[in-house]
Amino acid sequence: MLTSPIPAAPECITLSRETPFPLRPQFGTRFLTDPKQVFQHNAWDNVEWTDDQEEAAKRKVSENSYPLPAEKQEEYDSRANEYWNEFYTIHENRFFKDRHWLFTEFPELAPQCSTLNHTSHIDEPQGSNLDQDRCRDSGAEDSCDFPGSSASYRILEVGCGVGNTVFPILKTNNDPGLFVYCCDFSSTAVELVKNNPEYDPGRCFAFVQDLSDAEASYPIPDGSLDVIVLIFVLSALHPDKMQASITRLARLLKPGGTILLRDYGRYDMAQLRFKKGRCLSENFYVRGDGTRVYFFTQDELHELFTRAELEKVQNLVDRRLQVNRGKQLTMYRVWIQCKYKKAS
Repeated sequence: MLTSPIPAAPECITLSRETPFPLRPQFGTRFLTDPKQVFQHNAWDNVEWTDDQEEAAKRKVSENSYPLPAEKQEEYDSRANEYWNEFYTIHENRFFKDRHWLFTEFPELAPQCSTLNHTSHIDEPQGSNLDQDRCRDSGAEDSCDFPGSSASYRILEVGCGVGNTVFPILKTNNDPGLFVYCCDFSSTAVELVKNNPEYDPGRCFAFVQDLSDAEASYPIPDGSLDVIVLIFVLSALHPDKMQASITRLARLLKPGGTILLRDYGRYDMAQLRFKKGRCLSENFYVRGDGTRVYFFTQDELHELFTRAELEKVQNLVDRRLQVNRGKQLTMYRVWIQCKYKKAS
């Protein structure tokens, strides 16, 4: 298993006084040293599992490892768009909370980081002339005219849902050179983003995109993005389609651009809760609403990114113990957080 030390937050994590969200501490700072104190806080970081606990998790997963028939699997794959549209039709913007932790775990999204990353182009008129030159050199001048073409720092969130990542970024990062793209498989979700009163077409562009279709074109030319964000979205794809999808996204990055990922890790509480009859393939499941989820290891994600010719910056496991103090319940979460960079 790959391991990475938990990095100190860079200087550019400091936000302005006007920042609308308080920063929570970066994970890995609250440790449970006395089990008797478990209900003193809502969550504990980097919780070590006992050998017995890990073996119990493996047994639980093994009990539900018999895959559904091929025709049922094909049904869930072919109707994936339908299931996600239905999900957002039912829940709209009430299911997920805004991700205010983004700027501590991913300071690349914070204002000072984006400013620092495009300082060398700050005197250029209308954003990055380098991007315009790249368009002309490629012989595809039509691709130079795209939403956000004059921006000097571009972020794309893939699998944006109803905007729980996009809108915190737009609220917090008032850098005039910033432009944020967001896309989702669900047309219902994208419409909810566009109808949000905080949606500003001058700073943001939302569009429908099937991440699993590696041949589909994006409204952004290759080599134009500084950051791509994948928050609990890669796990929704069929495992056979993940590599092509990551490789396609890597083409959109500028040299030195970064993919940021946070997703479900192997033996997360959500995986252990699946009952028999929900397994599609090894570590890949279907929920009751028809949406699907995969549970990763660090090595699997490392292989996906490195095969796309990206370099590791961070690949770590966040083993967190969440606590319901009212019901006196403990819940073991396992998430993986990655940063992989395109060579400069």
